Amino acid sequence: MNRICFLFFLFAFFTNIFSQDRNIPPEQPMLVVGIIVSEMRYEYLNRYWDMFSEGGFKKLVSTGTVFRNAHHDYLLAESGAGYASIATGAYPDVHGIVANFWYERLKENTKYCIGDDNIQTIGGNYESGKYSPSNLLALNTSDQLKLSSNFASKVFSVSLDPVGAVISGGHTADAAYWYDNYSGKWITSSYYCDSLPQWVNEFNSKDIAGIYLSRTWETKLPIDKYLNNFTKNQQEKGFSGIKGFPYDLNLISMISKKERNYSVLKETPFGNTYTKDMAISIIINEELGKNLNTDWLNVCFSGTSYAGKNFMPLSVEMQDLYLRLDEDIAHFLSFLDENIGLKNVLIFFTAENAIANEPSYLQEHKMPGGYFNYNSAISLLTTYLNVIYGTGDWVKFYYSQQIYLNRELIEDSRLSLAEFQDRVARFMVQFEGVSSALTAENLMTNNYTHGIFEKMQKNYHQERSGDIILGLSPGWIEKGIERATASSFRYDTHIPLVFYGWKTGRSVITRDVSVTDIAPTLAVLLNISRPQSAQGKVIEELIR
Repeated sequence: MNRICFLFFLFAFFTNIFSQDRNIPPEQPMLVVGIIVSEMRYEYLNRYWDMFSEGGFKKLVSTGTVFRNAHHDYLLAESGAGYASIATGAYPDVHGIVANFWYERLKENTKYCIGDDNIQTIGGNYESGKYSPSNLLALNTSDQLKLSSNFASKVFSVSLDPVGAVISGGHTADAAYWYDNYSGKWITSSYYCDSLPQWVNEFNSKDIAGIYLSRTWETKLPIDKYLNNFTKNQQEKGFSGIKGFPYDLNLISMISKKERNYSVLKETPFGNTYTKDMAISIIINEELGKNLNTDWLNVCFSGTSYAGKNFMPLSVEMQDLYLRLDEDIAHFLSFLDENIGLKNVLIFFTAENAIANEPSYLQEHKMPGGYFNYNSAISLLTTYLNVIYGTGDWVKFYYSQQIYLNRELIEDSRLSLAEFQDRVARFMVQFEGVSSALTAENLMTNNYTHGIFEKMQKNYHQERSGDIILGLSPGWIEKGIERATASSFRYDTHIPLVFYGWKTGRSVITRDVSVTDIAPTLAVLLNISRPQSAQGKVIEELIR
């Protein structure tokens, strides 16, 4: 009897020890997962809180470390710059992605931030994959992870948008996958491999994109359950002129009986679902989180950005998209828990920029705001310069609040570049909606420590930035004649930031943090060297 009691005691003792050990996180996370939701504003977490499920955004916020004041604290937070600042911990003045496009003065052409003519598409249309991270001038934290593990760690990234996939993956990613508009397949470039892995080909062969596009997009909830954000001044573009639920995606996407426009998927909630499907397939087939070394996966949900080209930020369509994205994230978290264990996975959730309020919405409610028509402004500037200096091609390029001057013509005319820049800046600041204009000369010779000028300086790269950078007034966004309102630069700076999973506790941090703080913090958590170009600070509340 005593022997039986003793054995029972030993069994209970070791069972308790084993149970406790299972709940103790390992010294290093088995997998790092970056969840980046394109153009998501922080306020969406509160705005749609009662409509979210318990397993998605609510789970992240309720049990993770939440930062209520996380910002992109530089001027031009376009998607390329946003992804790069998150990944490298540096500002555009260092990592070099000053915008999605910039003007190359010596070559006299426009440069796409991930464009690479020396690279070939793998698995898709010829023009869909000529991308690489070669224009990114700094290392990602995932690159540092590769270096520290002697390249034993695996790094992958996936996004509908190639910018998110390529820049988030960094220089040493095993693969970055993005969506091909022509085939609905996941593709990559020769920067990463010579051919798609067999499992990707098998995944693509299922035509999951076509299956999603055969559906009808209806509201997840009864229409009267959505917040009424209708405004008479907001004109929805819709799908090919079709406005209002339900959206017959099969009808909208079919060009002919045998040809489908697969790009439509990106502008629906199912584009995010397809991204989640691919992320899960990467984890399973590449066996992420199953190795001795920490692996890394970036999942960029960019359907929110593409849908924004058709629908206003506070529309029912965008609300429904976020509710369905919440379901996708809930499923993804559940998968991670079941297959790897959330205590073994370090998750950070944020956005590469945040969409701004539509000026027409602000104006309707008697708030300041408006549209800066840069085409008209540059036309008037050109006329002004022709009067002052004579007829000439004085302005070479305009993009994203930056004016590129014809420096060769200015030099040949024996004019002072600094004085020419200053004259242009003084002219541009007279336009309604332009709050400030700073020249390249000022940005190179001064050190600004606060305000809009500091943000401009963080965004200025001597080789890639314009001669004059404009600051727009609060509530104002760019709008050009040839560019639809919905696709102009409607970003803001306040974004969500949550750390969740491995060794993170439940807490709320109210002090200001920068997106550039993410990379060095992850480096400390992983016990590796921080990216050498990182300018952000370690978030001490996460280091225990």
